[in-house]
Amino acid sequence: MSSETPKKRIAIFGSTGSIGTQALDVIRANSNDLQVEILTAQSNDELLIKQALEFLPNAVVIGDEKKYENVKNALASTDVKVFTGEESLEEVASFDTYEVMIAAIVGFAGLKPTLRAVEKGKIIALANKETLVVAGDIVMQKAIENRAPIIPVDSEHSAIFQCLVGESRNPIERIILTASGGPFFGKKPNFLVNVKRDHALQHPNWSMGAKITIDSATLMNKGLEMIEAKWLFNLEPHQIEVVIHPQSIIHSMVQFEDGSIKAQMGLPDMKLPIQYALGFPNRIKNDFPRFNFKKYPVLNFDEPDYKTFRNLGLAIEALKSGGNKPCVLNAANEVAVWAFLKNRIGFLDITAVVEKTMEAIHFIEKPTLQEYFDSDGEARNFAATLMKL
Repeated sequence: MSSETPKKRIAIFGSTGSIGTQALDVIRANSNDLQVEILTAQSNDELLIKQALEFLPNAVVIGDEKKYENVKNALASTDVKVFTGEESLEEVASFDTYEVMIAAIVGFAGLKPTLRAVEKGKIIALANKETLVVAGDIVMQKAIENRAPIIPVDSEHSAIFQCLVGESRNPIERIILTASGGPFFGKKPNFLVNVKRDHALQHPNWSMGAKITIDSATLMNKGLEMIEAKWLFNLEPHQIEVVIHPQSIIHSMVQFEDGSIKAQMGLPDMKLPIQYALGFPNRIKNDFPRFNFKKYPVLNFDEPDYKTFRNLGLAIEALKSGGNKPCVLNAANEVAVWAFLKNRIGFLDITAVVEKTMEAIHFIEKPTLQEYFDSDGEARNFAATLMKL
């Protein structure tokens, strides 16, 4: 980018999480081209204050209303506007003062503000896969109507997006999502039954937040990514495959109708897809570590173990069923992962809770947005009751 072009103004929804903090690293390194306009956090008021004092955005939102006074007082000497509460997220998402939203709020909570930004025709750098898992049909339809570009930040979807640049007239035969296999690759149920929270949070390749790290360990993350890919790239379920690739060097692949396969490769570092989304269509120069083939003389590929990691199969079932099934899958999973992180249920119980909830909640083939919200609530209540939360 040249210094003559105005700076891109960025709103980071979920600025204190893993993606949000790495996005700020990217902006810090490219302050001539990028500037922070909005920062939001749910409850980490101390980090939000620190970020706001450094970047001096136009506005910040602290979701937890009990922490509003603390944030307001800490930023009183600045011009930063301070908002609080869930509705403020939507209000701030519709501001005219920014161009790009980094949608990095974890889980279902990211849906409403992202939808509002889509309705305003913003560029969405999408790191929140649940938005498309829950209501992909509605979100993508609104994106088309409002000409809101959606640029994926997930490393796998960013890889596919990058492979498709310049290929708009060439139909996709299939996409291949790579999965590291997580910390328990090759393990069987008799091992997994004793897995504890801290063990499951040790991902071999990626540094991520707690929720997504557990989803990677159960392979639910890959299932959610399959559903997200369907909507992002307008695919049928049979066109989406998963392959285990423990080194996480190939981030995903696209096969075209002539049988040719394009892959996007690089070291596992979320700053790369974040930077790509913020700079698109230009690539921004950086000094990140470079991949060296000599250090990786062998790259391995394996079939997922669907029998042991049944979450992946449940997600594929939801992908094929469509309707509100993915929404129910996601809601049950969010509650179950929360319970596991609080040591309330075992590792394998996560799958059991998701499966029972999917069976119990009424199927709706073409839900309205309100029906998605209702399905989400019903699924959460059912899952919580199952676990006696």
